[in-house]
Amino acid sequence: MGGSASRLPREALGEYQELTFLTKQEILLAYKRFSELLPEEEKENARSVRIPKSRILTLPELRANPFQHRICRVFSTSEDGDDSMSFEDFLDMLSVFSDSATSEIKSHYAFRIFDFDDDGTLDKKDLENLVNCLTGQSEESRLNSAEMEQLIQNILEESDIDKDGTINLSEFQHVISRSPDFASSFKIVL
Repeated sequence: MGGSASRLPREALGEYQELTFLTKQEILLAYKRFSELLPEEEKENARSVRIPKSRILTLPELRANPFQHRICRVFSTSEDGDDSMSFEDFLDMLSVFSDSATSEIKSHYAFRIFDFDDDGTLDKKDLENLVNCLTGQSEESRLNSAEMEQLIQNILEESDIDKDGTINLSEFQHVISRSPDFASSFKIVL
């Protein structure tokens, strides 16, 4: 009998606990949820198998997230660029989105998720993508070009300390530090 969570070796459990912001119970639940995404014949090897992004996105916790594709991209260590996740990738993601993760860690990963072109800065195109994700993709919820331009200008005026037309990580973290609700809202709970 025994669920898939019981097959996680004790030494691995301790190591995962040391390397993440998760409790043993949270790690076991993560292992169970990860294993449930696998076909029956692969469940025994859950720690060495990669799950395709399409299966990861079936999780209710990600399905409704407007940044679901970026989250998979940022936390996947796949060398194929397919955004598949290993169990350790999955744990890293849950650790960053846990209540125990620091604001500094959360803001670092939020920045990476919002950096759509992965160039290390949030430029006007990244900010436009960010706003579109937040407002939805339908025509009636989308901002028109004048509204979008004004909003991006306001964001840059507030956040772009060095006035180079982009927001770097330290500028982003400075803005986040003034946002008391950020850490509590940047989470995924299984």
